[in-house]
Amino acid sequence: MSVKRVGVLTGGGDCPGLNAVIRAIVRKGIDPYGLDIIGILEGWKGMMEGLYRPLDMKEVSGILPKGGTILSTSRTNPYNIEGGARTVKDNMGRMELDALIAIGGDDTIGVAAKLHEDGVKVVGVPKTIDNDLEGTDQTFGFDTAINIVMEAVDRLHTTAESHNRVMVCEVMGRHAGWIAVESGIAGGADVVLIPEEPFTIEAVCDTLRKRHERGKTFSIIVVAEGAKLADDSMVLKSEERDAFGHVRLGGIGNVLGEQIEKQTGFETRVTVLGHIQRGGSPTAFDRVLGTRFGIAAIDCVAQGEFGKMVALRGTEIVSVDIKDAVSKNRTVDMGLYDIAKVFFG
Repeated sequence: MSVKRVGVLTGGGDCPGLNAVIRAIVRKGIDPYGLDIIGILEGWKGMMEGLYRPLDMKEVSGILPKGGTILSTSRTNPYNIEGGARTVKDNMGRMELDALIAIGGDDTIGVAAKLHEDGVKVVGVPKTIDNDLEGTDQTFGFDTAINIVMEAVDRLHTTAESHNRVMVCEVMGRHAGWIAVESGIAGGADVVLIPEEPFTIEAVCDTLRKRHERGKTFSIIVVAEGAKLADDSMVLKSEERDAFGHVRLGGIGNVLGEQIEKQTGFETRVTVLGHIQRGGSPTAFDRVLGTRFGIAAIDCVAQGEFGKMVALRGTEIVSVDIKDAVSKNRTVDMGLYDIAKVFFG
């Protein structure tokens, strides 16, 4: 085997299950493959600045149930910095890395895909709580996120019913409403709003009025942060863009809550879950999926299968071309959204 020393990094937002992936890569990478595993700190920033530390069995002992990432992370984009890609390649040489495993969402995997085209031996592992990465049926972190949101919606039900209020719960989901629709179904939401289907505030208010006409004195609305009004506008927290060109979303819940109260007279409160959805210990599903992804990624390295991303297809772990994994966002199955709509109102 020509590969002896492998770097692993975590990029983008933190996510429950990252440590499960790292642990699996280290355990199987060392035994049976006999590889040296090097942890790159702070994602692509670490590759730019040469920040790293060796990972051994002791380093990954006990990290399986921990949220976040022991390697830290960042949203640095080497291709947004002059000479960034060359710096990454040069630092791979300085760190004596033969190959790289990049764990992240479409931004991190997108950088990995470009580096592969530039000659770097790289394997991708899909990670995002939004579940919007093409090429895999599910990403780890998503299951934990929807369980957190479901519990929050359950709790909002009791206070909404006690006070006869409309409760609006804003959740993550920039381009895809997977978290909103699945947690909404599981939590019994009365309205679910997602980026894939623009809405009007008037239609939402009509649904709430019909509920009250039926004798229902409270309502629960789950809205994805990227949900769009019918004029195709998004509510922004800031016009400032990050290293990957993304504006900062947030505020749709407050806009919706204010207008509902104004147009219907129903007392309305808003809860923005934000980073709570990312935090805490991963579910059993995400621990297992992260472990399976980590094993598959180090297998790809050992077998010389580069330019690939590991993925879940059905119940099997497979590898797909990394460029195809970032060709577009994976949006909500509208058949699933139709199921959620059955329970609107």
